[in-house]
Amino acid sequence: MLTLNNIEVIYDGVILVLKGVSLNVPEGGITTLLGANGAGKTTTLKAISGLLRAERGEVTKGSIELHGTRIDRLPPHVVVKQGVVQVFEGRRVFEHLTTEENLIAGAHVQGDRQRVRQGIDRVYEYFPRLRERRAVQAGYLSGGEQQMLVIGRALMSTPRVMLLDEPSLGLAPMLVEEIFAIVQRLNRQEQLTVLLVEQNATLALTIAEHGYVIENGRIVLEGTAEALRANADIKEFYLGLTEVGARKSYRDVKHYKRRKRWLS
Repeated sequence: MLTLNNIEVIYDGVILVLKGVSLNVPEGGITTLLGANGAGKTTTLKAISGLLRAERGEVTKGSIELHGTRIDRLPPHVVVKQGVVQVFEGRRVFEHLTTEENLIAGAHVQGDRQRVRQGIDRVYEYFPRLRERRAVQAGYLSGGEQQMLVIGRALMSTPRVMLLDEPSLGLAPMLVEEIFAIVQRLNRQEQLTVLLVEQNATLALTIAEHGYVIENGRIVLEGTAEALRANADIKEFYLGLTEVGARKSYRDVKHYKRRKRWLS
């Protein structure tokens, strides 16, 4: 459904961030993109959603296609109309607007008031807590409620593809499990295709069918979620387990680099 073909991204005309990234996101599935901070995960999502230009970045090589049609040259609002929406990390709500006003803001590409109302009701079905808090300013919501709100706001554009950036960031474990369970429900019930960027590799590989590992702007490993969970390097460097199941310290950077078998 969504395909990145050997794309390169440059910031300020000189800083090469993505170095030939290729990946495929099948329709109706959950695909995860794993990697450490600064690896290029968020840049990949912004390349898809068209938001690079706001940060003086651009796709200089390759192409991004949705159902075979290029979208990498489209402005962000047109990308949203095509059915691709990005949920940013850090729960970027409009703090001075109410919960419901935030949802209405997410429907800016909808021209029909009845569809907007239907969209709000649909969001409340998935997130009953937001219905209870609909008149509360978003800045006063808890972290978990804000995460529900930004996902709900994204749903208001009736997307076919959702780009989820670090939904677990800063949330308690129980809330993380609740958010991921809702993502799975949306995937199943709405046939929503999901590209999930996540540092919590354990959870990401639990709900995803396929995964990619990105490091220093390159895809260094891909495979089914099951194969990645069984990979020794993934276990050690992303799941925090050695081959015998013991926890490991990451202070020895030289050891980390030496063990990157997939880069050899």
